[in-house]
Amino acid sequence: MEAKSIAMKVFETMEEFILHQQEAEGDMHAAAALQFHRVLGLVEAGFPSPAEEELRDTLSLDEYLIQNPDASFLLKVSGDSMVNAGILPGDMVIVDRGQTGKSGDIVIAEVDGEWTMKFFKKSGDVIWLVPANPKYKPIRPQRELKIAGVVTAVVRKYQRGANARGRGAGHAVESMENG
Repeated sequence: MEAKSIAMKVFETMEEFILHQQEAEGDMHAAAALQFHRVLGLVEAGFPSPAEEELRDTLSLDEYLIQNPDASFLLKVSGDSMVNAGILPGDMVIVDRGQTGKSGDIVIAEVDGEWTMKFFKKSGDVIWLVPANPKYKPIRPQRELKIAGVVTAVVRKYQRGANARGRGAGHAVESMENG
């Protein structure tokens, strides 16, 4: 199956899911389904400081990460063209299809029949899709550009052990242990 048809299937499936979810909920409020997590305090990512653990607040990850639930969906990232923007292969990105791309936004776009995730850059009438990895060149649409949505958040799950090689915290610890 070619990349275009896979991408179209993903978007069609997401549309069906969203419609089905809205029908199933009826008049139920989405807030009733949210799960809240305790925010215990701050942790220093620079120099160590005395640990502070007190209940600060509660937080719903859905409310924190998703501004427009009815127009948002998740995509799993494949490829490394956005690594310098902090988006790694295997990450999940939250995409808001209700937002229009502005210069500097990371967008999901169909450019000349192919789907990609890149920085959207516009200068006058000239549009570029710019990767966040010097191994790749910017893309200038030749025939057609459709913005499917704007990336609003990245979700990364850290794994320990052999599956974590080259990713996240496991890689840094491994590097320290090996020399």
